[in-house]
Amino acid sequence: MNTSERAKLRSIAMKEKPITQIGKNGITETVLRQVDEQLTARELVKISVLRNADDDVRTVAEQLADALGAEVVQTLGFKITLYRYSDSKDIRHLL
Repeated sequence: MNTSERAKLRSIAMKEKPITQIGKNGITETVLRQVDEQLTARELVKISVLRNADDDVRTVAEQLADALGAEVVQTLGFKITLYRYSDSKDIRHLL
């Protein structure tokens, strides 16, 4: 992903609200399944990491991206934005 694509995705993500939360249990199978489904349906997902989470936001973002084959667009405060191209023809592709 180049700089202009990342900037475009960041601007789209600024208008979105987080749709998944990660808390003290960290990254569970349920969280992975939810985020995977959301990435397939939307390509861009914003996630909130609660303050009681054991790991820091950057670590959580990298773990999620590695597990799901996604790219970290940005981490800002306690928010993570992930992107993964979806092969689904039913959605509007962002890039």
